Amino acid sequence: MAAGRGVDGDGGTAVITGLGVAAPNGLGTEAWWRATLEGVSGLRREPPVGGAGTGAGGRVPVVGRIEGFEAAEHLPGRLLPQTDRVTRLALAAGGWALADAGVDPADLPPYAAGAVTSNATGGFEFTHREIQKLWTKGSQHVSVYESFAWFYAVNTGQLSIRHGMRGASGVLVGEQAGGLDALGHARRTLRAGSRLVLAGGVESSLDPWGLVSHFASGRLSRVVEPDGAYLPFDAEASGYVPGEGGALLVMEEAGAARARGARVLGEVAGYAATFDPPPGSGRPRGLERAARLALADAGVEPAAVDVVFADAAGVPADDDAEAAAISALWGPYGVPVTAPKTLTGRLYGGGPPLDVAAALLALRDQVIPPTAGVARPVPDHRIDLVRGGARAARLGTAVVLARGHGGFNAAVVVRGGAASAAG
Repeated sequence: MAAGRGVDGDGGTAVITGLGVAAPNGLGTEAWWRATLEGVSGLRREPPVGGAGTGAGGRVPVVGRIEGFEAAEHLPGRLLPQTDRVTRLALAAGGWALADAGVDPADLPPYAAGAVTSNATGGFEFTHREIQKLWTKGSQHVSVYESFAWFYAVNTGQLSIRHGMRGASGVLVGEQAGGLDALGHARRTLRAGSRLVLAGGVESSLDPWGLVSHFASGRLSRVVEPDGAYLPFDAEASGYVPGEGGALLVMEEAGAARARGARVLGEVAGYAATFDPPPGSGRPRGLERAARLALADAGVEPAAVDVVFADAAGVPADDDAEAAAISALWGPYGVPVTAPKTLTGRLYGGGPPLDVAAALLALRDQVIPPTAGVARPVPDHRIDLVRGGARAARLGTAVVLARGHGGFNAAVVVRGGAASAAG
């Protein structure tokens, strides 16, 4: 990353040729996309955990849980004892993405393909099992921190091993923003000589310990009705809903993709990351700056952007800050804004790659997916929030925004497949 700028400084084009999606409202890219355009929600009320709920009314919060995923239908049986739910979801999504791209990394030259993923909470189930071992006399165990570190490495390693990808790989942890950081790092890896990178993120932390940890953050919605639990930019916003899933994307160097006749879905044209200043410093947060730097990296003026996929925290103060950043950059009501994650919950490292997938399909189909459930948008936000149904529009360029708790910010500029192919 260029010092002080938060952007990549070298040339090269990174195109996206395959998508693999696992989301609470749809398994597989097209099933999820249909549900998203139709406003089908994957948010559900959870039963009490162990007889003692943690949410309002003695109940755990509403979550976006994937239903109907049977790992044995998608993965070899030998992998099941070695993996937990989040790794199984990631392996399935990675396989779907490569199949969608029509490529087998094992057919590429040695070290030409790798994996770059983001994960912020997905080790909860694995670590939960490690803690349970503490209760067994004489059991061997590792510390919580060691198990998380081990999990992050193994999750990406499983993807690499399964698909014969021995090239440069990595794991980024930046909470929600890390999902875009993974794509930015994948682009950098392609510019350094790789031909293909499987990039993105998949999360799952809805086991009992994970849910309690979410709730302890103080940012979780305590509304127990799915329709009213997660309402970013709404006057009734009261927090977020956690979900599981995400997306993995096949990113290729443009020349290599053309050489094999690949279908190009779009291009990661710009990327930037920033960090918020310390609280009380009087300096503005870094989201607007991240968006400006990403646009500069792509060589795109704000007026050329056709839609913004918002981070949509669902926490009133954070929604106010994001709306102010969008209005400052594009002007009041200056660009359509949407947050389809209202149908899935916030997926941490898996959420922003899923937004990038939505942006690519929106550009493909010339339609903006809606922000579900928002009935009372905050007037002071002054943003053109797409709600009530999908909106047809002429789309060529999208911006995806992401923030992570603790000060992380990231932005990605996405161009559609036709523009990328022409470039």
